[in-house]
Amino acid sequence: MRVVIALGGNALLRRGEPPGADIQSRNIAEAARLIAPIARGHEVVITHGNGPQIGLLALQAAACPAAKAYPLDVLGAESEGLIGYLLELALANALPDRSVATLLTQVEVDPADPAFAAPTKPIGPVYDDAEAKRIAEERGWPMMPDGTGWRRAVPSPMPLRICELPAIKTLLRTGFIVVCAGGGGIPTVAAETGERRGIEAVIDKDFAAALLAESVGADFLLLLTDVPAVWTRWPMAAGTPIGKTTPAELRRLTFAPGSMGPKVSAACRFVERTGRPAGIGTIEQAEAVLAAAAGTIVRAD
Repeated sequence: MRVVIALGGNALLRRGEPPGADIQSRNIAEAARLIAPIARGHEVVITHGNGPQIGLLALQAAACPAAKAYPLDVLGAESEGLIGYLLELALANALPDRSVATLLTQVEVDPADPAFAAPTKPIGPVYDDAEAKRIAEERGWPMMPDGTGWRRAVPSPMPLRICELPAIKTLLRTGFIVVCAGGGGIPTVAAETGERRGIEAVIDKDFAAALLAESVGADFLLLLTDVPAVWTRWPMAAGTPIGKTTPAELRRLTFAPGSMGPKVSAACRFVERTGRPAGIGTIEQAEAVLAAAAGTIVRAD
């Protein structure tokens, strides 16, 4: 079976943890240990989030007044290489008999996507009210609420095409575990001349994972996060967990746009377009969710 695994940001950096390389390496090593059993028995493509990392890189780049701040597509490429390296190292240690390749992945978006006029993707650290207001005024960054604090908001256009798809398929055919489209991929647009250029955005990782799974012909899309299932209402105490469901049933409910909403939409989109199942759960449940024994399992209507 071919499985696309989308690792949420919690697999790399848990809420409240400082963004140190040592902490991320430890978390990623644990993530690799938990998904290694799946990779032993299946063809696996792994993608991941990059919200905290790209936000930190943006702050670091802005700290140098002598240089123009790096655009988000360049920062996305940096974060994809950084996290891909840590994942590749951890997977190689957990699966010494398998080959792992990390691929910097460009993802095409529409420059006329309405998301460019309404930033909704949270990146970077969480700020309190005073710090968020100060940074917004100093840097001109829009802010959005996230939990009890605030984070920088950036445009998040829908992914249209994965540019390195032939390379991904070739690596899969030759037995590689492929790490790609990290952080949603590097956002690019195509000109009428055929030339491609980067654009200032961060693509949602879950929507990119759904497109990736559809494009590689995956049999299952596995979306791993920090809650054991999709809940009918949030916080969890206000609702009930959803076990087996369909896109039609999920689309009748409302989910938070900055957290569970994209995962539910991505799962529904993959199932509707391919007829194959998707699952949402924690990384500790990964094997059980793949076996439809835990988490939220979305199947065709």
